[in-house]
Amino acid sequence: MQNQKLLPSYFFFLLICLFHVSSSLRQNMQFKQAENYEGSSDLVELEYHMGPVLASSPINLYIIWYGHWKPTQQATIRDFIYSISSSASYPSVADWWKTVRLYTDQTGSNITGNIVLSGELYDFSYSHGTHLSRLDIQSIIKTAVTSYPTPLPLNPHNGLYLVLTSYDVQVQDFCRAVCGFHYFTFPTIVGITVPYAWVGYSGAQCSGMCAYPFAWPKDSPPSRNGGHDIMGSPNGDAGVDGMISVIAHELAEVSSNPLVNAWYAGDDPTAPTEIADLCLGVYGSGGGGGYVGKVYKDSWGNGFNVNGVKGRRFMLQWVWSPLKRRCFGPNALD
Repeated sequence: MQNQKLLPSYFFFLLICLFHVSSSLRQNMQFKQAENYEGSSDLVELEYHMGPVLASSPINLYIIWYGHWKPTQQATIRDFIYSISSSASYPSVADWWKTVRLYTDQTGSNITGNIVLSGELYDFSYSHGTHLSRLDIQSIIKTAVTSYPTPLPLNPHNGLYLVLTSYDVQVQDFCRAVCGFHYFTFPTIVGITVPYAWVGYSGAQCSGMCAYPFAWPKDSPPSRNGGHDIMGSPNGDAGVDGMISVIAHELAEVSSNPLVNAWYAGDDPTAPTEIADLCLGVYGSGGGGGYVGKVYKDSWGNGFNVNGVKGRRFMLQWVWSPLKRRCFGPNALD
């Protein structure tokens, strides 16, 4: 949906209700089984509503860095964006994106596999303050495309805008209800309709929710393996590494439902359940019920499930596969 939902302590029960099938979240699932059923259900009615998907190639992605960011944080996020369309050792970010690419529009055109970082703007001055409403995100885009002397292009054909807010910026519903969201701009604010997404940095705010699985809510129950299974982040910054999974979540959904009239489940387009919402908290085979699933660990014990450019590693939440009718990622055991 438009929101990348939080993972508070009651997240386990929400997943069970969402998938409607107790077997999808069995705590005793064994990895040696011939098949895995992460989130699988014949009752999930993910439907196509005849709207567009982001099929134009390439999609030009424009990042707006709102607030103060460390160069190392920016470099990690950039490398993730580059990894979507670049080759890396299997399983890679590009392999993960192949599941997103399975979704098509009414002409049969698939979501593009070519996402290009085409521009960046640094809003160090907090042009709209440090307390933002959801609608303020569109105003930030408006400022970015009209700034002097080097505005971002206002691209109505194949543009996608990503607003990232720093550690000290509070956004409406951030930490309370969302970690990120996507939507489309209003012509009355920006001048045209273009898809966009927002994600906040969670290293200082609600890391136990939005930096999952590298942090857990304080009141979360123990995992099935005992303890909380908190793992190290692959790039050394739990806030950024958790944020990258949220960015991946939102990019998958804005690509498959950019105008909120394409791919989603449910009868209410104002609160759609989208292809990443169906797989909240699932990162590997056997995942569900508060367990991330079978993922890799590096020599320091840091968790990851895909490889990226420049030797990067990332932990990305799985998305719903329309072919397998379950959550899927390239690190799946089957």
